[in-house]
Amino acid sequence: MKKVVSVVSMLGFVLPAFAIEFVTIGTGGVTGTYYPTGGAVCRLVNKYKKESKVRCGVESTGGSVYNINNIKSEELDLGMAQSDVVYQAYQGTGKFEGKPYKNLRSVMAIYPEIVTFVASQRSGIRKIEDVKGRKINLDNFGSGTRATSKILLKEYGIVEDDLKLAGSLRASEAPDALRDQKIDGYFFIVGHPAANLKDAANSTPIRIVPIVGKKVDGLIKKYPYYAKGVIAGGLYKGISQDVESFGVKAVLVSSTNTSEHAVYTITKAILDNFDSFKKLHPAYSKITKKSLLEGLSAPLHDGAKKYYKEQGLL
Repeated sequence: MKKVVSVVSMLGFVLPAFAIEFVTIGTGGVTGTYYPTGGAVCRLVNKYKKESKVRCGVESTGGSVYNINNIKSEELDLGMAQSDVVYQAYQGTGKFEGKPYKNLRSVMAIYPEIVTFVASQRSGIRKIEDVKGRKINLDNFGSGTRATSKILLKEYGIVEDDLKLAGSLRASEAPDALRDQKIDGYFFIVGHPAANLKDAANSTPIRIVPIVGKKVDGLIKKYPYYAKGVIAGGLYKGISQDVESFGVKAVLVSSTNTSEHAVYTITKAILDNFDSFKKLHPAYSKITKKSLLEGLSAPLHDGAKKYYKEQGLL
């Protein structure tokens, strides 16, 4: 969706010094963390639009898989994606089986995302094995959450046919569906705290189900982009204790087709305002400049690499 607009003189000459480069970041549902993250990035980038000649916009999308596919088709310039989905896309596995996307590039790994399974208390679900015969939302087609939740369930020997319902609602629709008893639980991979879970907890008594044990340990050993994580207690109504799970990193990605100047500008805008950026969402509170380079599953974009080298981070 990148466009370059130039001022044309009355004589018809293009004046490239006034060229403006527009870039669009694909995010996710509006109640997740991807959407405000895209907004935070663009606000910083657009502070310098007069000097950089780069303008940034955000699009709410279906999530990780959608974003990568649309970067590939050049409908998006950048996008947010889970580190496991980035790995699968670059290597040609999982949802991208046999179709490696070798032009995919990392910009930065922004924050940790935890695999979160929310169940209504009335459902009685207390562990992953309890989902058999229940109405479970796996998330919308094209989302990283759906891809990862199916990998997790497969580790437990559970397939979609074992569920009474394998829902494909967007994450933003899940809290209402849970309240209205259309589903018994839903998966969501997100940075915490998230508005989505606050909506769910405020509308019906919920339980965040722990995802721990030998099955998860085996999953983490098998796939090195996964790591154990904790959802802190006290973030949501009725959830007072920490809940153990595992997770990935939320990565800002692009492609070799996105200009070095645009990606350099985005990277610089975030790093030059890093303390301010960290205050824009609670999910960023523990990140460091060094952690932005951890959990990357595709090579760095040349524009990002240039800035990191200038700052001594590479």
